[in-house]
Amino acid sequence: MYSNGKNTAHSGEGRLVGNIVNLVIFFVMFAAGVYTLGYWTLEVAWWPTLVGFALMFLAFAIPMHLMGRADKAEDLVAAANAHQN
Repeated sequence: MYSNGKNTAHSGEGRLVGNIVNLVIFFVMFAAGVYTLGYWTLEVAWWPTLVGFALMFLAFAIPMHLMGRADKAEDLVAAANAHQN
């Protein structure tokens, strides 16, 4: 793909270290959520369940929604209109 006469790089190119760091952070967050479920007993059921659910949810929601797509709606519409012309 070309932009302003220059060949643009692949979206993930040159970001290996950052991607690995993010993977480790969110994997540890998910693993900690699974680990907290080991403290689940009938006497203490709420706290391990809530903490485990929150950690596992955030380990999926943060990468999916906050880091997944940073384009604004206006940019997407402008790019779609430019592509159609």
